[in-house]
Amino acid sequence: MIKYLFILQMLLISQLSYCGINEKTDSILIDGIFRKFIFNEPSFASKNNSIVFVLHGSGGNGNQMMARVPAFVNAASIENYIAVFPFGYKNFWNECRKSSPAEANQMNVDEQAFFQSMINYFVDKYHADRKNVFVIGTSGGGHMAYKLAMTMPDRFKAVSVIIANLPDSSNFDCTALNKPMNIMITNGTLDKTNPYEGGEVILNSGNFGKVVSTDESFHYWSNLAGYKGEPTLEKLADNDPNDGKTIDKYSYTGKKKEVTLLKVIGGKHDYPNDVDIHLYSWEFFKQIMKK
Repeated sequence: MIKYLFILQMLLISQLSYCGINEKTDSILIDGIFRKFIFNEPSFASKNNSIVFVLHGSGGNGNQMMARVPAFVNAASIENYIAVFPFGYKNFWNECRKSSPAEANQMNVDEQAFFQSMINYFVDKYHADRKNVFVIGTSGGGHMAYKLAMTMPDRFKAVSVIIANLPDSSNFDCTALNKPMNIMITNGTLDKTNPYEGGEVILNSGNFGKVVSTDESFHYWSNLAGYKGEPTLEKLADNDPNDGKTIDKYSYTGKKKEVTLLKVIGGKHDYPNDVDIHLYSWEFFKQIMKK
């Protein structure tokens, strides 16, 4: 899979200046608030595309997130998915962290209604496949992905959470349905913003409270899926030996839900260099669709 990803990424990057993306912006009214999103508009001749929501971090926006992942956006037409980049309310999400100082959290903005409305939008307007809806979230967007996985598990096929741990019990204000989910978590061992071993998450915008460790986050999902014993370990290829990072992949696989951890040894609050994590997430999603 790594070799395929590398070839695909190089092909897409080489085509960036030639490949015109039909970028479209729209919004949906939720509780008197217009919630915005941008996406690569598929051909109206295409049907049954998957939907992949890509969520920005705290303080970011959909435009910035879309600009950060050009290879992923360009892959959409080849891989038959609609890449959707929603905007958090005033650049933040109402996720499950009780201590979040974000206005979205203070107002208890209805994120579930927003995402359900977007799913309906793409199913109704573009004949997207309601059964293959996915989420990739970074940092605060990762926390939003956790919330969707915990509170709307039947709406999403799988999620990929990047540089985020679950809130601890003192900082948790969602009603989790405690259903298993196909999930991949990618965290760096030297991340001081989202501490790998757990602790406080402090940003320029404030203190977002405590999170549990990466291992606890990983095993929360593996326990829900009913897995016992140790996960399978695979050491991914060190494609960038100069970055000081390597990746250990821990997986629980089988007939149940897929639960995977990419432990980025030496990674900080950033993306790993050895893989394009968004394309890698899509490959994870594709494996789920084959089951």
